[in-house]
Amino acid sequence: MPSFTKSDLDLLRLDLTVKAKNGLNFIVAAILIWLLITYIWTLPYSTGSRGLLTFYAGGLMLPLAWVFSKLMRTSWNMPDNPIQPLGLWLNFAQLVYFPILVFVYLRHTEHFIMVYVIITGAHFLPYAWFYNTKSFAVMSVLISVGAMWLGLILPVQNVYLIPLFLSASLCVLAIWIGLDYQAKKKLVKAYL
Repeated sequence: MPSFTKSDLDLLRLDLTVKAKNGLNFIVAAILIWLLITYIWTLPYSTGSRGLLTFYAGGLMLPLAWVFSKLMRTSWNMPDNPIQPLGLWLNFAQLVYFPILVFVYLRHTEHFIMVYVIITGAHFLPYAWFYNTKSFAVMSVLISVGAMWLGLILPVQNVYLIPLFLSASLCVLAIWIGLDYQAKKKLVKAYL
């Protein structure tokens, strides 16, 4: 089994940052999906129906991220980088939280969208290490705590503001990781 030094690991993460552009394609896809979800939560349907439509909208994530990866020329597969598969595992780790989401959907539907946003925000935390940027850590905490706070203070008819808050937060994250990518791309060019 190969062993890596800290500098080897940092170089592998730098490679990921530059080739995957910090996962920007996923974040841009998520912005659009969460704007769609915001719209869904303004519809005059029951919270159960809106929750079900939200699940369907979430299913668009991987196809839309793939489309944006083609448009942005980001890499999904980096066979020479042994830590690249971790990114997919980190993304799928969010699915492990879905039993909580299903429970809330079935028993406390009025809190469904808040819990979904908290789970989405929380799953960004390990990407701070993966891409070696604090932006994911900061936004993970901001999104999770902000969604909880909004869930506590908003009247039921205004819960659409919670996915809108996530969309706005994702826009900030997209700009931040885009700037981080640009800085690291310059760093790589300086060493070539």
